[in-house]
Amino acid sequence: MDSEEFRHHGHQFVDWMAEYMNTVSDQPVRSGVAPGDIAAQLPASAPMAGEDMADIFADFQEIVMPGITHWQHPRFFAYFQSNTSPPSILAEMLMSTVAGNCLLWQTSPAGTEMETRMMEWLAEMIGLGSEFEGVIQDSASSATLCAILTGREKATGWKVNEDGLGAVPTLAAYASVEAHSSIEKDVMVAGLGRNNLRKIAVNAEFSMIPAELEAAIEADVVAGIKPAVVIACLGTTGVGGMDDLRAVGEICRRHNVYLHVDAAWAGTALVLEENRHLIDGIEYADSFIFNPHKWMFTNFDCTAHFVRNPGDLTRTLSILPEYLKGRETGSVIDYRDWSVQLGRRFRALKLWFVMRSFGVEGIRQIIANHIAWAAELYEVVDADPEFEIMSPLRLSLFSFRYRPAGIENDNDLNALNERLLNAINDDGRTYLAQTLVNGRYVIRFVTGQTATTRDDVLAAWAAVKEIAESL
Repeated sequence: MDSEEFRHHGHQFVDWMAEYMNTVSDQPVRSGVAPGDIAAQLPASAPMAGEDMADIFADFQEIVMPGITHWQHPRFFAYFQSNTSPPSILAEMLMSTVAGNCLLWQTSPAGTEMETRMMEWLAEMIGLGSEFEGVIQDSASSATLCAILTGREKATGWKVNEDGLGAVPTLAAYASVEAHSSIEKDVMVAGLGRNNLRKIAVNAEFSMIPAELEAAIEADVVAGIKPAVVIACLGTTGVGGMDDLRAVGEICRRHNVYLHVDAAWAGTALVLEENRHLIDGIEYADSFIFNPHKWMFTNFDCTAHFVRNPGDLTRTLSILPEYLKGRETGSVIDYRDWSVQLGRRFRALKLWFVMRSFGVEGIRQIIANHIAWAAELYEVVDADPEFEIMSPLRLSLFSFRYRPAGIENDNDLNALNERLLNAINDDGRTYLAQTLVNGRYVIRFVTGQTATTRDDVLAAWAAVKEIAESL
């Protein structure tokens, strides 16, 4: 493809992208294809000769698009949103064209220095201030793995990287029973073993019980097991549980345990000062993460990972072969020392475009709207005699279940709500997800998609009511 063909198809694609953003709300939110439908339309082998881009693009529209669940649909209320926005898309296009690899300062001076400054902007925006330094990771899973590895090394005097886990006592990690499943996977990848992840009980507010955490740490110490890391959560995936950072932090300080804070979803809400109470006690944290790609209009992947002592992180992860040395080594930041991966994308450009385009006040206003609309719907659901609130409102997240008169048995209600959720998602007007609350099947509702409006929230609830009444 020469530059003129590229220009032609590029304009065509941008026109399609703009039209998609304008009309995505007309599509069913969740794809309706059956397993195997897409694969059946794809040849078993790659073509021997090159094909025309017009044909490839036509197949994209006819084969791929029917199999797309529209995460950017304004009535996507499932899981947590994975947002984008026009400024972020434009930055991604430029980033893909330049195709730089930001592993070292000298391989991308602009990428490195912009990343440093964007993390400073974010830290100020969410109230962390200058006590932390930051790096952009691909996902919260990767960032938390880095934290667990750092906690592991600090707990063992930096021995595991040199001599392996067999040279040290058994290590333990701690998180609430509501913590994200990626934490368990990270504990496995870090070699601690999933049986050494202590899942701490939560209270009625779904927050980790500090006394239970301390008891687990003390029991491990008595058993000769070394506490390595505590993962506190702000905004657990199921119900948005918020751990008490001050109480948990004081325990970590007493027992000299690394404290990592997973605020993957809820961290964005800290742009609003009225939510800063959630990080009371942040001075005890060794690291903190949140995902701009969830709720700050920056397309995946982009995780903000803040550390109090960068030297601990780089000591854990740094390897310096001769071919990665440069005359600037040691006098500049080389972010390849801050992450598991060596190669790194120029993710900071997306943040720069988004924060400059929306402005801090613009971001705050959209987040405030999402929270206000969720609160309004929460009151509507709470007042409806046929529905039952199942977990408290946490920012823009709550859960509920359908409980019509005459059905009291939990097993029957679980089956009914599973039928309801499947019917809602098959209907296509909105998309919701489920979780379990105290063993009961419930439906989650979370606002946060970039283009969502109050009307979308109310329309989604109208669809839920209509479908529930039809069952």
